[in-house]
Amino acid sequence: MAKYRVMSCDGGGIRGLVTTILLQRIVASPGLENFLDTIDLISGTSTGGLLALGIAHQLDLQTIRQVYIEKGPQIFDDSWLDDLIDLGKLRGADYDIKPLRRELRNLFGSAKLGDLQKRVLITAFDLDNEAAKADERTWKPKLFHNFSGPNHDKEALAADVGLYTSAAPTYFPSVDGYIDGGVYASNPAMCALAQTQDTRYQPTPSLDEVLLLSLGTGTNLQYIKGKSHNWGYVQWAKPLIHLMLDGTAGIADYQCRQILGSRYHRLAPIFPVGTTVPMDDIKKIPYMIEFAAALPINDTLAWLKQVWNAA
Repeated sequence: MAKYRVMSCDGGGIRGLVTTILLQRIVASPGLENFLDTIDLISGTSTGGLLALGIAHQLDLQTIRQVYIEKGPQIFDDSWLDDLIDLGKLRGADYDIKPLRRELRNLFGSAKLGDLQKRVLITAFDLDNEAAKADERTWKPKLFHNFSGPNHDKEALAADVGLYTSAAPTYFPSVDGYIDGGVYASNPAMCALAQTQDTRYQPTPSLDEVLLLSLGTGTNLQYIKGKSHNWGYVQWAKPLIHLMLDGTAGIADYQCRQILGSRYHRLAPIFPVGTTVPMDDIKKIPYMIEFAAALPINDTLAWLKQVWNAA
């Protein structure tokens, strides 16, 4: 039976560094040196979308790692002047999109999705489909892909798609009418699984041929105490973003696990009790490096060798 191998990468801002280091550890394991070469489809949301695009563009993992370490502080640079203009974060996005735009153009140049060496599926959300008919005009999820077939996005610039999937609400401004796909799929594993079953695009493997590795960026242990919360917009605004991101990640994990069974594996590290790593916390870069390097991944390595690598 032929295998169709899918890797899915969650969103999580600067925490994408954790995913990158885990991938470095995977390919450093005997028998998995060519792991990235065996992937048929890479899906990604936000920072996971950037990682997916980078791997498909054949950027080596060490280069991607250094981008997080060296360019992260520039991308998530929240100056006091910017806070003053934004009225203390009450108006305007936290960060300017220009440093991220500049870095993506440096990495991808004029490469289009059709130029990439692997199939990709990158989530974003279209705020206005600009339909000519009033009863068809609405916002909607958007899945950028480079499959051959109808409605493909092969002509889209990889750097632009990277901006679209990274434009997290409140963190960055929207770009060309798009925002981060994390609003509906912070974990895009289920999107990727559905894509494999779309008969408009070939190959269309049967479900029992699909193997799926899902990678998280690190989960913060968060909760809201109490049984009743009579909150309004102001109180819910901040926690609602994190509720949305964590909630969609969890349900996608459940769905893929139920559908694929042992042909699905998720590596989703959890930060220790008392440690929280926000998606823009560049001060935690040294901690994330240490955390990812020490995280036990024996179960993941075993699954890859026994299931993913099986003929």
